Amino acid sequence: MTFNRGDYILLDYTVIVKDDNKVIETTNEATAKEAGIYRPEDVYEPRLVILGETKLWEPLESALLNAEEGKDLEVEIPPEKAYGQRDLGKIKTLSIREFHRHGIVPHVDDVVEIEGSRARVISISGGRVTLDFNHPLAGKTLVVRGKVVKRLTSNEEKIAYLVKQYMPRIPLDKISASFSQDGSEAQVRLPAEVLLYEKIGNVLLQVASEIGSRFAELKRVTFTEEIELKK
Repeated sequence: MTFNRGDYILLDYTVIVKDDNKVIETTNEATAKEAGIYRPEDVYEPRLVILGETKLWEPLESALLNAEEGKDLEVEIPPEKAYGQRDLGKIKTLSIREFHRHGIVPHVDDVVEIEGSRARVISISGGRVTLDFNHPLAGKTLVVRGKVVKRLTSNEEKIAYLVKQYMPRIPLDKISASFSQDGSEAQVRLPAEVLLYEKIGNVLLQVASEIGSRFAELKRVTFTEEIELKK
């Protein structure tokens, strides 16, 4: 069975640069460690994708709409569908004094903020600094390998995953959602550790707003933080 726009799916994936087979992004912890891009502050698990809404490369979205749950997929993303072709017009040369005025000592391969944009320093010579304002992956063909782990079918499960997007380090088994009998209220239960989140009130307001925008019949979202008493 293929998927439709509006479906909630969990996607496990790895993005590779075709030229050198370099892994640049992955949802798999072991793959991240093997590729040398592991970040302990990141959470490695399948990503929630809402087809037709989540921003995806067009070839990947098309492939997902025709994918099957649990089956591997591989999609090639050409430069024009990814980060564009390299544009020589985005390579500029500035006086090194321009950097010194802002207290910056540039070095080759540094990424600097200049003229309101980010650029990579590609050479320094004769008091002149050559900058590349192209995206680092411009001109590169990407390959996405992965699979749809699961399609979310119940509204309770969809809400739990929406909440987790805002609180990625909270285990999913500690987030649950239910609806009132008339369907006008969603009750979301969270563990006590969410109370330690910085600006948790703002976070919960954002979560409630997102849930409300996706479930038109809801008039209220309530949150309950459950504190287990140890005796």
